[in-house]
Amino acid sequence: MEPPRIVAEVGCNHRGELAVAREMVRVAAYAGVDVVKFQKRHPRECLTEEQYNAPHPVPEHAYGPTYGLHRERLELPIAAHRELKALCRQLGVVYAASVWDMTSAREIMSLEPPFIKVPSACNTEQQLLALLCDEFGGEIHVSLGMTTRREEEDIVAFLARKGRLRDAVLYACVSGYPVEYEDVSLLEIARLKEAYGRDVKAIGFSGHHLGTAVDIAAMTLGARVIERHFTLDRTWKGTDHAASLEPDDLRRLVGDVRNVAQALGPKRAEMLPVEIEQRRKLKRPKTGP
Repeated sequence: MEPPRIVAEVGCNHRGELAVAREMVRVAAYAGVDVVKFQKRHPRECLTEEQYNAPHPVPEHAYGPTYGLHRERLELPIAAHRELKALCRQLGVVYAASVWDMTSAREIMSLEPPFIKVPSACNTEQQLLALLCDEFGGEIHVSLGMTTRREEEDIVAFLARKGRLRDAVLYACVSGYPVEYEDVSLLEIARLKEAYGRDVKAIGFSGHHLGTAVDIAAMTLGARVIERHFTLDRTWKGTDHAASLEPDDLRRLVGDVRNVAQALGPKRAEMLPVEIEQRRKLKRPKTGP
């Protein structure tokens, strides 16, 4: 079985520090992931004035006195993203990003990544989807966390009208940080595959759970892209770190997914080469009539 693409989602876990972001690319590349994904947003554009000036809802995770300033502190300029893309290329991994607003989308589009992701929070913003459909030539990935079935159907219909379904990857996702096992809802992968698998590029899985066992099941259910949040230290300040994999977990995830992908296949012959010598030594002769 062809293993799924594994995406290490850095998001804003770099804490707004380019040096940390560089180190996260290096660690993720060493772990063997296929893609390192960041995010880009312009807080003044994607937050209302009230949201911008409100305090962070979880004060101990705040990087600024208001939510808007907190978000500003965690942003990297587009020049830094350009540098990170070059580092990804140097280390043999793919750079990608999620975008939260029109300005961010245009900036990331200028870097020409192979795909851009629309996060769950923004997936009903048709102006953003239209910009990507009309002006971006790469894959359009859409996360379906906190999304109703009607909204999901509208997203798919919009992509179809734009002629972009064949470039689309839809992600099963539950938007919690972290998500308890009973809420992971893995069978959403099978549902999305049944509903849209013949029309889209692929079905993916964006997991916010703990550990790595769930991701193996996601692959067996048909997820062709597995995305996990990644951090250098789960104890760092910030709401995403608790739902993220540390370096050792990320390496284990990559190894386990690829090993199980190799194992998920039919027997290549009636008797494999590894069995022939064992048969000679151990197989008892047929008895009885």
